Amino acid sequence: MRSTAVRRAALAASTAAFALLVTACGGGSGDDGKHEGGSSAAPEATPAAKALTAAELEKAALAQADVTSGKVTTKVPAGDPVAQDEVTTDDEACAPLAYAQAGTYAGTPAATARRSWLGEPKKPAEGASAEESVLATLDIESVALTLSSYEDGGAEKAMKDLGTAAEKCAGGFTYTADGSETEVLSVVTTEAPKGGDEGLAVTMAIDVEGDKAPMKVVVVRKGATVAYFPAMNLASAASGKDFTFPAQVVEAQVAKLG
Repeated sequence: MRSTAVRRAALAASTAAFALLVTACGGGSGDDGKHEGGSSAAPEATPAAKALTAAELEKAALAQADVTSGKVTTKVPAGDPVAQDEVTTDDEACAPLAYAQAGTYAGTPAATARRSWLGEPKKPAEGASAEESVLATLDIESVALTLSSYEDGGAEKAMKDLGTAAEKCAGGFTYTADGSETEVLSVVTTEAPKGGDEGLAVTMAIDVEGDKAPMKVVVVRKGATVAYFPAMNLASAASGKDFTFPAQVVEAQVAKLG
């Protein structure tokens, strides 16, 4: 274990994306499942789905009863996450990924709803050092969920733009969210989630004090609604090791969208 791991975790927590996901969540317990592979392709053209209203999105958004573990927060604090216009990139082609990672949305939705999910910290091993005990308390997956409903094919365009960004920005990019700069070193497309009309999953390696730390984003389209699931784990930020994406959050939300 690196002697600077705890300090790196604190630095990671101070970046816009990490701070967003930590402050947007409450307490609770975590879960399982990992996505690896590629993005799912859109099906053949079908009649455009109707955009959901804000009230309909709130009704369709994740609730505590929909998950088997972890805590769902339905009242996300004001100012979390950052607004789309507070996110800028050094390469406009990468903007959709920057928006998703920062906890906002691509394109211009007609309505949105916010939720967050927080897992449960792992217990330190018997005889663990003070540093190992601190890292155990940080070993928590968290997800900042945004549901966005689009009119006139906007959902399909958002997915297309995200897929294009994942390809064009595989070598990395830099973005600024709410005044804090994050350097993305690489973008790797992993296995898309099932159950929606389209899906995309990526793992981004971001720079934390000269080392790499993983961040993950899963996006699913169901009809005219796009669900964004940026996820992180502070212990992984400290160690640089990969973490398991909490698939139950995606599965529960997609199932609720019908």
